[in-house]
Amino acid sequence: QVQLAESGGGLVQAGGSLRLSCAASGRTLSSYIMGWFRQAPGKEREFVAGITWSVIETYYTDSVKGRFTISRNNAKNTVWLQMDSLNTEDTAVYYCAATTKRPVQSGSYAYWGQGTQVTVAS
Repeated sequence: QVQLAESGGGLVQAGGSLRLSCAASGRTLSSYIMGWFRQAPGKEREFVAGITWSVIETYYTDSVKGRFTISRNNAKNTVWLQMDSLNTEDTAVYYCAATTKRPVQSGSYAYWGQGTQVTVAS
């Protein structure tokens, strides 16, 4: 069993930055694909970014490419999502998740955190 806990959300002005953290407990993350998802009010949850075990492969949804960066440290059992140049469309609850299955963008993620709210003000 893996427990995930997100932190780092908050209110930021458009154009600003936030860094989300996802801390894991229960098992080491080194054998898991880690993903960040988000859900805005009235919308379905969507894939944002993912990173594989080796850190060599990263994946992003088109709307965040060049603005968001996913990274991980297996020794610290932590995954981060650096979000720059935020805009109002990035407002959502952000979740981290873990899976051992591909594809990264839509695989069956077995473990989820509780989410952290990100609000971008214009």
